[in-house]
Amino acid sequence: MSATLQSLIGIERDLGTHTFTAEEIITFAGKYDPQRFHVDPEAARKSNFGALCASGWHTTAMWMRLNVEDMKRQIKTAMERGEKPPQFGPSPGFEDLKWLKPVYAGDTIRFTRTLNGFRELQSRPGWAMMQMSSAAYNQNDQKVLEFNSAALILLVE
Repeated sequence: MSATLQSLIGIERDLGTHTFTAEEIITFAGKYDPQRFHVDPEAARKSNFGALCASGWHTTAMWMRLNVEDMKRQIKTAMERGEKPPQFGPSPGFEDLKWLKPVYAGDTIRFTRTLNGFRELQSRPGWAMMQMSSAAYNQNDQKVLEFNSAALILLVE
C-alpha cells in the first residue's frame, strides 16, 4: 500500500455543494420517486414534511455525481504532477444508507467522503477494496444523509 494512499485514511474529503431547486426536485421525483411530497408543493405543505422536499434517491444521486467529478479531478491532478493516476474500479454497493433529515427546496447541501481503510484482495492481485463513509450536510451543518460504501482501486506503487 502506498504511503500516499495510507495518508488519506481518516481524512474527510469535501466533494462540493449543490442547491436543490423546487423545479429540479419535482423533475427528478416525477421520473423516479413520484410521491406527493416530492412532486406537489401544496400536497407537500400538508404532509408530515411541511414543504416540498427532495427524494432521498435524488440526494444520493447528487452525492454520486460529485463523487465521480472528484475522482476525475484526482486523476487529472495526479497526471499533471507526472504521476500514474489511481485507477478506480466498480463498487459492490452501499450499506447503512440513511436519510436523516429532509432536503427542502432551496437547501444547499455539502457532500463528503472519508476513506476508512483498504483491504488487499487475494482474488485480484494488485487490487484493493477501499472502505469509505460518506455524508451530506445542509446549510445549517445538520447531517441529512449518511452511508458506508466500498470500491475497488488498483494499487499503484
